[in-house]
Amino acid sequence: MHNSAVFVPHFHWDREWYEPFQVFRHRLVAALDTVLETAETNPDFRFTVDGQMAALEDYLEMRPENRERIVALVSEGRLAIGPWLILLDEFLCSGETIVRNLQMGWAAAEKLGGAMSIGYLPDMFGHIAQMPQILARAGIEHAALWRGVPGSVDGHAFRWRAPDGSEVRTEFLFDGYDNGLDVLLVPDQIRRALGEYAQMTAERWGGDPVLAMAGTDHNAPDPQLADWLRQASSKERAITIATLEEYIREHVRDEVSAVVTGELRSHVRGNILPGVLSVRLGLKQQMAVAERTIDHAERMNALWSRRDDSPFLSLAWHKIIESTAHDSVVGSGTDETCDQVAARLAEAAQIARAVRDAALAEPAARVPGDAYLVANPLPWERTALVEVDVTVPAEESALVSTAADGSAHPVQLISRAPTVLSDERLDASQLERVLRRIHRRELFGRLIDHYELVPGSLVFHLTEAPAGPFDLLILRREVAAAAAAHPGEWRVRTLAEARATALVPVHVPAGGLASFRVTTEDRPTAPAPPFAPATERADTLSNGLVEVVVTADGTLDVTGTDGTVLSGVGRLVDGGDRGDSYNYAPPARDLLVSEPTRTTVQLIESGPLRSRMRVTRVYDWPAALTGDRDLRSCHTVATPVDMLVEVRAGEPFVRLSTSFLNQCADHRLRLHVPLPQPVVTSASAGQFAVTERGLTAEGGWGEFPLPTFPAGSFVSAGPATVLLDHSSEYELVDGGRALAITLLRAIGSISVNFHPLRDEPAASEIPAPGAQDLGMRIENRFAIVPAAAGWQGANATALAEEFRNDALIARGTAPGAGPLPPDTRGVRVDGRDVHVSSIRRVTDPAHGTGTEVRLASMSDTASAVRMTGAFTEATTVDLLGRPLSQPVPVRDEWELDLGPWEIRTVVLR
Repeated sequence: MHNSAVFVPHFHWDREWYEPFQVFRHRLVAALDTVLETAETNPDFRFTVDGQMAALEDYLEMRPENRERIVALVSEGRLAIGPWLILLDEFLCSGETIVRNLQMGWAAAEKLGGAMSIGYLPDMFGHIAQMPQILARAGIEHAALWRGVPGSVDGHAFRWRAPDGSEVRTEFLFDGYDNGLDVLLVPDQIRRALGEYAQMTAERWGGDPVLAMAGTDHNAPDPQLADWLRQASSKERAITIATLEEYIREHVRDEVSAVVTGELRSHVRGNILPGVLSVRLGLKQQMAVAERTIDHAERMNALWSRRDDSPFLSLAWHKIIESTAHDSVVGSGTDETCDQVAARLAEAAQIARAVRDAALAEPAARVPGDAYLVANPLPWERTALVEVDVTVPAEESALVSTAADGSAHPVQLISRAPTVLSDERLDASQLERVLRRIHRRELFGRLIDHYELVPGSLVFHLTEAPAGPFDLLILRREVAAAAAAHPGEWRVRTLAEARATALVPVHVPAGGLASFRVTTEDRPTAPAPPFAPATERADTLSNGLVEVVVTADGTLDVTGTDGTVLSGVGRLVDGGDRGDSYNYAPPARDLLVSEPTRTTVQLIESGPLRSRMRVTRVYDWPAALTGDRDLRSCHTVATPVDMLVEVRAGEPFVRLSTSFLNQCADHRLRLHVPLPQPVVTSASAGQFAVTERGLTAEGGWGEFPLPTFPAGSFVSAGPATVLLDHSSEYELVDGGRALAITLLRAIGSISVNFHPLRDEPAASEIPAPGAQDLGMRIENRFAIVPAAAGWQGANATALAEEFRNDALIARGTAPGAGPLPPDTRGVRVDGRDVHVSSIRRVTDPAHGTGTEVRLASMSDTASAVRMTGAFTEATTVDLLGRPLSQPVPVRDEWELDLGPWEIRTVVLR
C-alpha cells in the first residue's frame, strides 16, 4: 500500500483545435491570471505550464505587466515552464524542426528564469525513435508521456532508448495526463477516492508515491485545490503538491528495469489516432515546403551572404514550429483553424524565400546579366537540371550551355513562349494611351530593346537584356509628332524575341555555386551530354540506369539499375471512409474501385535530358457515402487522374506525380507498389532514423490497431523504395505483397461519436467540410527506386535528398556579357548514409561567427565522415549549442566518426 501521493497541478493547452488560436488565447489569459493569483495567495501551490513556452508567450503579449510575477514564481521553483516552444506532432515535421522547437523553447524559458529539464510529451500521437537522443543531447535526462507505450511496460516508468543507445528515464502517464481529476471530483471525498485509486493501481507504483496529474484541457485548477489536498492529507497517506520536475527528481527512484527501444506507436494503453497522418494533405505539403525553404535560406545565408538575417529566420522558424502543434499540422481542427495553420506556414515560407533570394542576389551580382547563377543546397557535388528562359536560335544553330571552365553541354527546349504579345488597331489620337503602359523601359514584364515608328505603324521589340539606350521622353515626342502628321488608323504591335524554356544540365560543387550561359553553337554536332541521355520509344522511357514501361492498364513496369523489376506500379485503389480526422474507418459495405474505365498515354518530352509521359486514367468513384454511412453511393463521378511519368538523365529512379480534381466525399485513395515477393517488414525514414515495422500493430485499448505508419523522406519494402516529397502514410497490404501510399483521405468531421474502429470519441462531433477537399486539385509527387539490396543498397538517404532539393537559380545582374566567375565550393560532407540536417550561421559572443552543421548517421553501422570547406577550427556542441569540446584546429578538412544513428552538431570557424 502506498502511503503518499504527489499531485501535479497543470493544464494541457491546445493552442488551436476546435476553436482557432485567438479564441483559445482569450481563455488562456483568464486561466493564467487564475494560476498566478492562486500561486501568490497560497505558497503551497505549484503549477506546471504544459511543457510549452508558447502558452506563456501568448499570455505575455496580452499581459506584459505580469512578466516579473512569472519570473518570481519560476525562480522560487513553483512555476515549471518549458522546455518546448510548443507541444508538437513528432511525425509530421522534420527532425531539424524538433531540434529548433527545443532550442527556441529552452531559450524562451531561460529569459523567464529557466526551463523544466523534463521532456514533457503528454498528448502526442505516438513518439519518434530518436526522441531520447534529442533530449539526451540537450542535457535532458527525463521524459514524461502517455500515448504509444507498449504493453511490456507494467510499471510507471521505463528507460527509453534511442537507436544510438541514448537513454532517458521516462515517466509513463499510463492513465493519461488527467488521472488525478477523478480523485478530485468530490472535494470532501478526496481521501477515500485517492485510497481507492492507489489500491487499484498499486502494481504500477512499486515503492514510489502515486502521481496524480491534476489538470485537463483549457482550464486552470480550482483555486481551492491546495486547501482540499491539505485537508485530505493524513498520516496514513501524505499528500504533496509539486511540479512535475519536483515529482520526478525528488519523489521517485531513478532506477527502473524496463527498457523500451525505438519509436512508441502501441495502441495498448491509449489511442494514437493514426488517421491524422493522412487527413488534410495540403497542410503536410505546406509544412514540407516551409521546412525545405527555410533550410535552403539558412544555407544560402550562411555560405554566401554578408548579411545576418537571423531575425527573419527566427521569425520563420517560430511560425513553422507553432504550426507543428499536435492539433495544428495534423489537420484535426476546424476549417478556420486549418486555414490559419496554412496561412502561417505560407508566411513562414515567404519569409524564408526572401532571405534565400537576398542571399543569392549577392553572388548573382558577380554573374553577367546574360548568364545564370546556380546554387547547390546539398553538401556533395552534383549535376543538376535547371529550367531557364532562353532566346530561341536560328534553325541552323543549336543551343548549348557553357560553364565557367569552357565546357559545353546540350540544352533541351521544353516549351516556347509566344512572340506576338499584342496586335491592335486604333486611331492616331489614342496612341498616347498605349505609351501609358510603358514604365521607364518595362512593357508587359519585359524591356524595350528598340522600336520602329513609320507612318501608320508602331512596333515595339522586347527583350530580356536590351542592347542599347532607350529614352521614353524621346519616344513620346516622336509619337506625338507622327500622330499629328498622319491622322487616321494606326497598327500597334508588341513583339517579344523568340524565347523558350530550356532544360540545362549544370555541374555544381558541393554546397557551392556555378554559373552558365546559354549560347548558339554553329556546328553540325552538339556536345555530348554529361551522362546517358533520357530517351523514349513506344510506351517506354529510359536513361541507361532505369527503365519504365507504361502497360495497357496505365500501371508501370519499372526496371532498376541492377535489373530489379517492379510490375504494376501506380495502381490506384479508392475506397470509402466513414471515419474522421483522427481515424480511418471503412464503411460496412465498402466498394473498392481500382480499374479505370479509360486509359490514354501522351508523350510530353522526349529527351535527351528529360523524358516525360502523361498517363490519364478515368475512374468512376462513388460521390459520397449514403445516409447511414455504411454504403458508398450508387451515383458515381467520372474522375480523370493524370500521372506524369518522368525519367531524367543521370537519375537511378523514376519520378511520378499524380493530379486530379477531387469531386467525391468520404473516401480514401491509395497508390500501390506491388512487390515481387511478399515481405513481412517495411522501413521508413524520418526524424533522424530509419524505422523498421511489421505487418501488424500492437492493440489492446479502445482503438483498432491498423498497421498504417508514418514516413518522412522515404519508405522501403523489399526491393521497392519510394522517395517522398512530404510526410505521408503507408501500409503493407495484401499480406505484404504491396506497398500502399495514401494520396488522399477525405472526411467531413473532426471526430464522430460512433466510430467502428475506436471506442470513444476523440473530440466533439464538429463538422469539418474543408477536410473533404472537394473542388481541390489533389497533387502528389514521389519517385520509385527498384533495388534488390533495399534502401541501403540503393543509397536512399542521398537519393531522397536529391529528389527533394532542386538546385536554386538566379539571373546574373552584373552589367554586360563578361566572363563567368569561377565555380565556388561551400561546405562539403562525404560519408555513406549521412544526413546533413542543417547548415546555418551562428554567433557566439566569445568566438564570433561560425557555421553550424548538424549531421545524423542513418545507419546501424558507424560512418566515417570528412568535412571540407574554408575553416580553420571545429567545435562539437550539444543540441542547445553549448560546447562539448575545445575547438580542434583543422585546415580546410576535418575527419570524424559517427556512431550508429548518432546525431552530431559541429561549429566550423
